[in-house]
Amino acid sequence: MIRYGDVGGVHIKYLYHCPRQLWLYVRGVRPEHLSATVQLGKAVHDSTYTRNSPVDLGAAKLDFVDGQQWVHEVKSSSRPTAGDRAQGLHYCHQLHRLGVEAQGAILHYPSTRRTERLPYTGEAAAQAEADIQAVLDVTAASSSPERLARSRCRGCSFTDYCWME
Repeated sequence: MIRYGDVGGVHIKYLYHCPRQLWLYVRGVRPEHLSATVQLGKAVHDSTYTRNSPVDLGAAKLDFVDGQQWVHEVKSSSRPTAGDRAQGLHYCHQLHRLGVEAQGAILHYPSTRRTERLPYTGEAAAQAEADIQAVLDVTAASSSPERLARSRCRGCSFTDYCWME
């Protein structure tokens, strides 16, 4: 289904947000284009930090890397989530695998003018490896994970798919 090297930031973010969302995404269910939340995120991304060039690693697309080797990710939400943190550190992990000594990730939240700095440590590297394995395990399952409590689905572009009855 999906291989180790194909695990990107979206997979990590979906793993943390909802394993069912990850499982569906890998199987080609992609309702994101219908979501106002996703459209807002794209607009924030396209209008923020426009002087920096994105970095395309194939499965992973980083917003930008500065001259001191810090990965920068621009987020449309107002506060950091575990998925945001895991995604930023996953990008550091991917860069390390390619021989680039990323120092860590800086998450930017333009709507609240907040940033969060996450150093890339040995512990972060071990968690990134565990996250990749968790993505592989979820996506290899023959049936989808159980859906979350409906209250956790607010704003998710997969809500209609999961809760259609």
